[in-house]
Amino acid sequence: MKLSIIIPAYNEGRTIHRILDKVRDAQLIGDVQKEIVVVNDCSKDDTEQAIQRYMAENTSLNIQYRKHEVNKGKGAALHTGIKQASGELIVIQDADLEYDPNEFNILLKPILDGFADVVYGSRFMGGKPHRILFFWHTIGNKWLTFASNMFTNLNLTDMETCYKMFRAEVIKSLELKEQRFGFEPEVTAKMSRYPNVRVYEVGISYYGRTYEEGKKIGWRDGVRAIWCILKYNLWAK
Repeated sequence: MKLSIIIPAYNEGRTIHRILDKVRDAQLIGDVQKEIVVVNDCSKDDTEQAIQRYMAENTSLNIQYRKHEVNKGKGAALHTGIKQASGELIVIQDADLEYDPNEFNILLKPILDGFADVVYGSRFMGGKPHRILFFWHTIGNKWLTFASNMFTNLNLTDMETCYKMFRAEVIKSLELKEQRFGFEPEVTAKMSRYPNVRVYEVGISYYGRTYEEGKKIGWRDGVRAIWCILKYNLWAK
């Protein structure tokens, strides 16, 4: 079985090698193989050169590289990565260092054990380490998760998490449209309506970044998320 790890990247030239090292070094359970799909969303820094350098130095790694000629947003980069992915399983990995690829196995286990089709990694459950940052971001995330749950009838604790792992046939069957951070509520809403889908949630670590360190999401993305919760749940029905 192969796990396609989709990494959307925008202006991550300074640190992209560090997350690629972590993905490379992660040892997956169940003899699962790795495919790394990096999508450069028209970065303005040296992200492309850093990725190409890394690929030249790590020729044994299965890295697929795609780029956008214009900046389209994280969601659009994920759409490109999902189409490119050839694995039976797909997971999303941000290019920053907020999530630990060594925890892929936590998400893999319910799927490999035959219980789950989709697994979300929650920053708000379990005993894993979490960097303490941004009170209002936490409140906003919990409120958005609550609103999403009301419509999807799921009891997730962290709808906005980056770490989402899917059986490929589930996510590839969804007609996804959101090009920015609206991806999270959209994919959750549409996934919840997939026939007989089995959704699990596991606790993960979170090493959050400040805005000075490169965090990109802002309050406007929260407003868009509210719109997407209504659009892809209430109005879609």
